Amino acid sequence: MATIGAVSVSGSGEDIEFPVELVSFIDEWKIKPGSLIMILHKTQETFGFISRPAAEKLSRLTGIPLARIYGVITFYHFFKTTKPGKYKISVCLGTACYLKGGSDLMEEARTLLKLEEGGVTEDGLFSIDPVRCVGCCGLAPVIVVGNDTYGKLTKEQLPEIIAKYHSA
Repeated sequence: MATIGAVSVSGSGEDIEFPVELVSFIDEWKIKPGSLIMILHKTQETFGFISRPAAEKLSRLTGIPLARIYGVITFYHFFKTTKPGKYKISVCLGTACYLKGGSDLMEEARTLLKLEEGGVTEDGLFSIDPVRCVGCCGLAPVIVVGNDTYGKLTKEQLPEIIAKYHSA
């Protein structure tokens, strides 16, 4: 099934449409050695995560075995196989942030949002991921929500930050 501006392919019982721009990117990069990570980054940038049907379609478009694609997706923490929340909270656990309470921020945020590791809130608004460094060591501990960075945080500041996105 084809649609204007996108390409649709049947996969594991699910149809997924890739925008023409993504298909063009894949066609350009698939012939280059070591291109899989670039293709996965672009796919995740397009959809927010890499679903099973998307991985299957990548396998068909590139000729790369699905097992190899999943090997890369599951090896690198950056790649997600489930849809994240509308507001992705990244809690820095790099050395400076960890030493200044980053893990406490992670635990408190999960408690406030009633989230298990890798989960998404019932309303689909929030997901939380640990990251190794956001490049703001002087502001430790740091969280990033979408494109907003919050530094020198305490657990007590988290409810107000989260409330800001609930009302957005």
